[in-house]
Amino acid sequence: MLGRSRTGGFRPENLGQNAVSLIGSIGFSIFVIGVVVFTITAATYEPEDPLFHPSDKITTFLSSNSDATLKSDDSVVKTGEDFMAANQTAFAGFINIADVETSENDSDANQLDCDSNVPIDCKDPEVFHLMMKATMEKFKDIHFYKFGKPVTVEGTSSCDMAWRYRPKDGKTATFYKDYRRFVIAKSENCSVSVVGIDEYHSGVNARKRKRPGFRNSSGGKVDDFSLPVVGEAVNDSLPAVESENAFKEGHYLVYSGGGDRCKSMNHFLWSFLCALGEAQYLNRTLVMDLSLCLSSVYTLSGQNEEGKDFRFYFDFEHLKEAASVIDQVQFWADWGKWYKKNGLKLHLVEDFRVTPMKLVDVKDTLIMRKFGTVEPDNYWYRVCEGETESVVQRPWHLLWKSRRLMEIVSAIASRLNWDYDAIHIERGDKARNKKVWPNLEKDTSPSSILSTLKDKIEQGRNLYIATNEPDVTFLNPMKDKYKTHLLDEFKDLWDESSEWYSETMKLNGGNPVDFDGYMRASVDTEVFLRGKKQIETFNDLTNDCRDGIGTCHVAAS
Repeated sequence: MLGRSRTGGFRPENLGQNAVSLIGSIGFSIFVIGVVVFTITAATYEPEDPLFHPSDKITTFLSSNSDATLKSDDSVVKTGEDFMAANQTAFAGFINIADVETSENDSDANQLDCDSNVPIDCKDPEVFHLMMKATMEKFKDIHFYKFGKPVTVEGTSSCDMAWRYRPKDGKTATFYKDYRRFVIAKSENCSVSVVGIDEYHSGVNARKRKRPGFRNSSGGKVDDFSLPVVGEAVNDSLPAVESENAFKEGHYLVYSGGGDRCKSMNHFLWSFLCALGEAQYLNRTLVMDLSLCLSSVYTLSGQNEEGKDFRFYFDFEHLKEAASVIDQVQFWADWGKWYKKNGLKLHLVEDFRVTPMKLVDVKDTLIMRKFGTVEPDNYWYRVCEGETESVVQRPWHLLWKSRRLMEIVSAIASRLNWDYDAIHIERGDKARNKKVWPNLEKDTSPSSILSTLKDKIEQGRNLYIATNEPDVTFLNPMKDKYKTHLLDEFKDLWDESSEWYSETMKLNGGNPVDFDGYMRASVDTEVFLRGKKQIETFNDLTNDCRDGIGTCHVAAS
């Protein structure tokens, strides 16, 4: 690209020989200056924040030139499921209410053998059909794809039933699973009816562990692992090598050291997926460190915090099923036991400029990339720059968000019956910096917001407000026009009595886990993105530029 001369647009046949020579000299000078400018820009450029961008902009961001130090910001990184087209679920037709009308023949058969004292039979087709019909009548804003068989609740006239669904206006290719308790009444003539449906995830007897998806001929997972399903039980236990023989026959890649630790989540993923991409290119198992350092921009303490588990933030179950990875603690324990006995060899690489293409023929059991202390040359993602960028692809599709966090998102949306609009209000330090964002504070005041929403969102609607503003009392005037909801309204979903709390505590060796700033931003963002209408700060509320004065053209490019 740099070798392409800018003089190609001139027509030298229309100029004198001296003019041609002069233009050639000027063109060469411009070329030299351009190389210098490009080099300086490449060393200092910081890509824009991808949060709340259209999907095509995010895709461009993720696939663009990577020779850059990524910003330490608090944005929520888009992951693989965000780039699946919603129509990927079109293969599964949804169930209409007409498909489950109760059969009159079933009712007649029950009348012939009526005994009102007999307990409810949850497996009775009539009961099953009534439960499905009642569910579809109650939840009119979702499409149902599959119902599980009802399960009897011992000692009650209740049945638990699960179903898989998607919101009608869903913009992502994600399935959700709910399971609820149904109260069934039987009359004197033995006719049955549904008299109550309990809250989200109340039908615990109907929650079943999904079966693993089967492998296709190329070794990849299909079926259950092809699309995210929020609501299934999570199995993100650590994989282990089954035997000494399997270990010595394996081939591994590990990245060691470097300056990526405690950086933003953007930076971490850009580097981690470079390592995973190289491992796949070399057909090796990636030895990965599941212990993260969370940057201070996300922590409650305001300090960098070590010891955060990868599984708090990302779907490790999907990753280990779809790619070949192993936890480094387990790996080094096995290596220590078996490497001398089996004569295993390590190939050490200490220069990121040694490309993956040069490592293809390495037969040693382990390739270790060791990174130094000088930033930015010790960033993992440097391996994927230059000529490697067109050869090694970052496997974004393998990385999904934590289904435990997405379960919180699903619970919030379900409590709002998947029938709400959403607004993102970005204020905080930006609103106070009038030199860079001169209009933001005024444009995000309640009076300005209400004026903007007047013709966009119907009065009285459920309105979810995603915001980074610490003092949310300034939003109180909006309650007169809308049923407003903020993240902390749903804090029972991550408090000490929640499933999220107990499961993350198990992952953390029995110690409680903070619902930190990245988790909050992730849930807030995902609830926002599931609103029927979405009003954004920098697209809809203000004309200020996302990154400050004079940067709007960058976001639009």
